Amino acid sequence: MLNAIINFSVKQKLIIGLFTIFLIGYGSYELTKLPIDAVPDITNNQVQIITSAPSLGATDIERLVTFPVEQANSNIHGLIEIRSFSRFGLSVVSLVFDDETDLYWARQQVQERLQNVKDQIPKGVGVPSMGPITTGLGEIYQYVVKAKKGYEGKYDDTELRTIQDWIVRRDLLRVEGIADVSSFGGKLKQYEIAIQPNKLNAFGITIDDVFNALEQNNQNTGGAYIEKQSSVLFIRTEGLLGKKEDIESIPIKTTEAGTPLTIKDVAEVKIGHAIRFGGLTYNGEGEVAGAIVMMMKGGNSSQVIKDVKEKIAEIQKTLPEGVEIEPFLDRTKMVNNSIHTVETNLIEGALIVIFILVLFLGNFRAGLLVASVIPLAMLFAIIMMNLFGVSGNLMSLGALDFGLIIDGAVIIVEATMHQLSHSRKHRNKEKFKQGEMDGIVKESAGKMMNTFL
Repeated sequence: MLNAIINFSVKQKLIIGLFTIFLIGYGSYELTKLPIDAVPDITNNQVQIITSAPSLGATDIERLVTFPVEQANSNIHGLIEIRSFSRFGLSVVSLVFDDETDLYWARQQVQERLQNVKDQIPKGVGVPSMGPITTGLGEIYQYVVKAKKGYEGKYDDTELRTIQDWIVRRDLLRVEGIADVSSFGGKLKQYEIAIQPNKLNAFGITIDDVFNALEQNNQNTGGAYIEKQSSVLFIRTEGLLGKKEDIESIPIKTTEAGTPLTIKDVAEVKIGHAIRFGGLTYNGEGEVAGAIVMMMKGGNSSQVIKDVKEKIAEIQKTLPEGVEIEPFLDRTKMVNNSIHTVETNLIEGALIVIFILVLFLGNFRAGLLVASVIPLAMLFAIIMMNLFGVSGNLMSLGALDFGLIIDGAVIIVEATMHQLSHSRKHRNKEKFKQGEMDGIVKESAGKMMNTFL
């Protein structure tokens, strides 16, 4: 088999040349499509199930949420292990699958089982949901939303967080390759109703009456339609709450005097914020809002970060006056530094190998011929990396061994040169015909490779 390959390569020079040109062209194209990252993502296939239950302790979370979720997902095909932890107000279950399992198929199986689990969990405890399709290396970009100098008094922490959640985050989620944008910092805006118990007693109502009134008066409803000649009028009622005054005007009941009793008569409606478990400050200038941009598993971090930066520039133009987005963590710098290190080492290593080849082979043309295998082998490797989904990083590119790449070429060229220089049959001939030269190459290369293998 090996002799047949050598014989074909020696005789069909035109075909080999065309194959080489094709390899150079197609490999150069694949080089532009190669995903670039600093380090490889070796995270296994995981599906996380997250349940938030703010009112329960760790023991109740484990018994009412974590255990039913684990039991429902314990027999999925390809499942390796189940890990979980339960803490106050939170349950996280991690399902680990083997590498052959398609992640989206696994998520579909988990979603089907979660539909059954929801019936087992008591109402109001929490609703299990799957986490985003990302990994521990998915944090590619972090930024803060803050007020510009001179506008510090115009925007408070609540307004900055609202801008982050309702403007910046929603636009960033449209970027291809983004799994999630996790907001933190600032104060999460809420409409709070501070009930006054003495007024409830005075009017003879309970807190349940207030809850029912709020629930029943915060929805839109649709009706039929009225045909009027050639036109149709659709009937609908708008009941969704939009502002503080709408909440205050919700009727609870009608008094004996025939006047409606509203929320503002028994409670104070104000704008507040959710319970805080931490804060975010920036450069000692006070609190700000921010977020972490999470990349999809297997994404091209360089391309995704580029798209995120372009989107950030667009979003900046739509923000209110005096608000700006300022990044403080960008993986591009780490990726560029890593790839620069790899490029420097590869170039220096290639030059050293070429110098040693020319020095020890004693022939400049032979040294360059052997050295040409290096870029061709790297282009072929890049094609295979794209085919099998391997990114270009410090590990995959830095592990290239030029000695192994040119090993076969050195053996063949050295054997051919030895045959031409020391063979008795050709010792006295200064020039050879093309057929004789091809025969010498075929004979020496085949003999040496067969002996080597």
